[in-house]
Amino acid sequence: MSSLYRPIAFQADIIDDLSSYFKSSNSKEIAKNFASTIELIIIDEEDVYSKAQGEQILKDFFIKHPPVKTSIFHKINTNPNYRFGVILFSTAKETFRVSITMKKFNTSFLITELRIEPAKD
Repeated sequence: MSSLYRPIAFQADIIDDLSSYFKSSNSKEIAKNFASTIELIIIDEEDVYSKAQGEQILKDFFIKHPPVKTSIFHKINTNPNYRFGVILFSTAKETFRVSITMKKFNTSFLITELRIEPAKD
């Protein structure tokens, strides 16, 4: 699975990539897709963070909530300047709904908002 050498311009299924990064708790790869500032909403905490702060917060979330599986619940990829995806993120105890909002900057899509909240049954 060598996605390291894929040209950045080809981000056709960035939501698929992000889903696999969530499944492997890979906060570093997820953060590579953050815009320079990111709005993070995790359970009840909401704030705007730098890329590095966002990565650390995500890392802490994964430590507290190790994933068992992920699945893509919803995806909008028809707009040339916008992407949106919802990933269901399951741990041994609970399921979270991860909403990812991305905007196009130059040639690549970057995450401007990441929302992680308990999934409603």
